[in-house]
Amino acid sequence: MKKIFHTNAELNDWLSEQNSAIIFIPTMGGLHTGHQYLIKKAKERKTKKQIILVSIFINPLQFGKDEDFKKYPRNLSKDSELAFNAGANAIWAPDYFEVFPGGENSHFKIQVPQTLHNQLCGAERVGHFDGVATVIIRLIRIIRPEKLILGEKDWQQLIIIRSLFQELSIPIKIESYPTVRDQSGFAYSSRNSYLSDSERANAQSLPNAIKEAKTEFHKEKVINLTKIASILKDNNLKIEYLKIVDPFSLKETENLNRLCLLAAAVKCGSTRIIDHAFLMQQKPIIAIDGPAGAGKSTVTKAFAKKLGFIYLDTGAMYRAVTWLIISNSIDPTDQAEVKNILKDAKLEFKNSSIFAQKIFINNIDVTEKIRSPEVTSMVSEIAKQQFVRELLTRKQQVIGNDGGLVAEGRDIGTAVFPNADVKIFLTASPAERAKRRALDLKKRGYDFTSIEVLEQEIKERDKKDSERKIAPLKKAKDAIELVSDGMNIEDVLTELIYIFRSRIPEEVWPTPNP
Repeated sequence: MKKIFHTNAELNDWLSEQNSAIIFIPTMGGLHTGHQYLIKKAKERKTKKQIILVSIFINPLQFGKDEDFKKYPRNLSKDSELAFNAGANAIWAPDYFEVFPGGENSHFKIQVPQTLHNQLCGAERVGHFDGVATVIIRLIRIIRPEKLILGEKDWQQLIIIRSLFQELSIPIKIESYPTVRDQSGFAYSSRNSYLSDSERANAQSLPNAIKEAKTEFHKEKVINLTKIASILKDNNLKIEYLKIVDPFSLKETENLNRLCLLAAAVKCGSTRIIDHAFLMQQKPIIAIDGPAGAGKSTVTKAFAKKLGFIYLDTGAMYRAVTWLIISNSIDPTDQAEVKNILKDAKLEFKNSSIFAQKIFINNIDVTEKIRSPEVTSMVSEIAKQQFVRELLTRKQQVIGNDGGLVAEGRDIGTAVFPNADVKIFLTASPAERAKRRALDLKKRGYDFTSIEVLEQEIKERDKKDSERKIAPLKKAKDAIELVSDGMNIEDVLTELIYIFRSRIPEEVWPTPNP
């Protein structure tokens, strides 16, 4: 049975009876197709027993003195019907004193950093995002959900809440979904009901101009803000801001080579309307670095498949040239001989199936050969040589020219793709990696002395890799570290997708299928 709760006591009694994780979608009511989309996506992506809870609370803290708090849409019956039809299990519609017992002055308030608040919408709406952050903390403290679902339409709000959770180490996942638009391209909003027919016709010029600008960007790689502004003014829209910004710092940028955000806010009569578009010149590149035995290859293959990206195993490339050197009985310290045999070597990946990807060198399939203990013990010595490094880095960068790539190795985020859109440092303890290495060797039919010896070898290799002068193993400054101890492949894959989504909005690259 669908439930509507008005008090914390009712909600808590119900929650105590549930044996399910809570997916929470906070709203201020005035529900529309966009809210329904969030609820439906939450329902689609359930991976275990979960309950979808929608809150309806018009938060007075985020309205300014002359804003529309009193006239904001209020129709609980209609909102409830829309929410339940979309798949919500329960609705929590508390009054002010349920959320703020004793009033707002009886509770701590969140102050958003000025570097985030004073950009875009926050520049004109003093204290607005402080009110948003404060109420979100109050709501999640009462509900304690596992996951929070937010829309990307209010992008600045999403970035602020993500930053808030990160800084306070709040262990709640935030999943976001793109702006939902009607057939004309107009973004759904609770405030659209304020517009008269003539105002709506004028307001339509905002999404039209942004869409046209995005199309021109993909062709010409430039954005003409003056042209957009002229279109908006010709349609009687008062521009509050029209900017190209970094999507995460929200500061203005002229660097169109990276992911950026074309953002606008206008007044149509007395109604404020916001819209945006993400601009990206090529598909994303994801760099996954980490030490040997951290499970990079296995999970990166699955990750690339999930995204529909090319998988690039750079470690296999270094192993392949190491195999070539060993099989030709070349002294790995003889750099002249190493250079001579590699200068015309033909190195390639074959097969379109990601999980059946094979590596060839000089037309010889070395996919299994490069996993031998002999190659493993020698690859660090070969990989540290400057000629080898430069040769393979160039090959890797050519493969990544068009983006849409997941590359894994030791120096992907620091040397090969220093401007990668997403950087992850995937690691595990030496003990964990030794266990994994032992299982892999057994599977491939190789003998080994003991797990303890494997662990010591892993530590020694880590030391070699991190201390080499050329492209040492190290975590890039902007990489997100993921320690995979105690995690299976699905656990790691889930975390990788979550990290990816936090850097690449749903609008830019759709969420992979669950």
